[in-house]
Amino acid sequence: MLSRRQTLIALAAGFASQAYAQRTSDYPTKPIKIIVPFPAGGGGDILARLTLSKLAQELGQSVVFENIGGAGGNVGVSNGSRAAADGYTLVYGTNGTHAINQTLYKNPGFDPIKDFEPITRLSRIAALLVVRPGLQVKSMKELLVELKKNPGKYSFASAGNGTTSHLAGETLKAQAGLAVVHIPYRGGAAAITDVIADRIDFMIDVMPNTAPHVRNGRLKGLAVSTLQRVSSFPDIPTIAESGVPGFDVSAWDALFAPAGTPPAVLEKVGQAMQKILADESLKQQLSSRGSESSPTTPGGLRSFIQVEIERWGQAIKRSGTTVD
Repeated sequence: MLSRRQTLIALAAGFASQAYAQRTSDYPTKPIKIIVPFPAGGGGDILARLTLSKLAQELGQSVVFENIGGAGGNVGVSNGSRAAADGYTLVYGTNGTHAINQTLYKNPGFDPIKDFEPITRLSRIAALLVVRPGLQVKSMKELLVELKKNPGKYSFASAGNGTTSHLAGETLKAQAGLAVVHIPYRGGAAAITDVIADRIDFMIDVMPNTAPHVRNGRLKGLAVSTLQRVSSFPDIPTIAESGVPGFDVSAWDALFAPAGTPPAVLEKVGQAMQKILADESLKQQLSSRGSESSPTTPGGLRSFIQVEIERWGQAIKRSGTTVD
């Protein structure tokens, strides 16, 4: 027979278990905060709000976005890793925060595998190689011929050392055997402005940043960075089919929760996100920006990030770039 003390302990444990189950089954009972580790109004912030604002309708609670920029997204993500693991703080992450920064920064302030519960990838974002208006090339193949004929003469711009646009350029250099000069800027807008002004020869940047300038004729778009063509620009070939076989570079974004968040909560958010990402209207909105809905399972996202850390890490080491 159980002693009185053992009986009380068992009852207390049972009540605690019931209370826990009740809390998670009722989730959410208050607004959900989503940390976006980039300034408001930027490309990452726009994509985060486009997709994640729809959680409010699916979960029946308001969603509040908190922009915490700094150190390439590390400040906001670090804050998110220390948040209460109750499902009321979620974190928007990207290939920058959860892959590139792990090699680029000596101390990013968080571990993307140990400090977070992966929920799902949101979208895969193609990049577009654009050239200045005055550069007399009409195709990616012509550009490659010109770059190889004149090593060291031409330059490519990036949004800064270690950014997706920088590492995409470094990957092209390595795979195509090119000698071109990297010109880093403080942000993609300034870099694109100088390409448009004929000061820099070319740039490979994500399509939400480059596509509008190609549509209005200010830049020439020669090739996309993914293995498959992009549906919103079907006539633009891939870099891989234009003389650099196997070239495949894309950005991505994803949703995370702090480590230790209850599985029932993660499942509820994950199911809501799968429904959101399957919506045809959202797919069209993403496509118009050069992105595609790209959901994963939590396990699939975790494995994907491990591969991405290694892949982007190799590109960073080739470039010789580090940030203290």
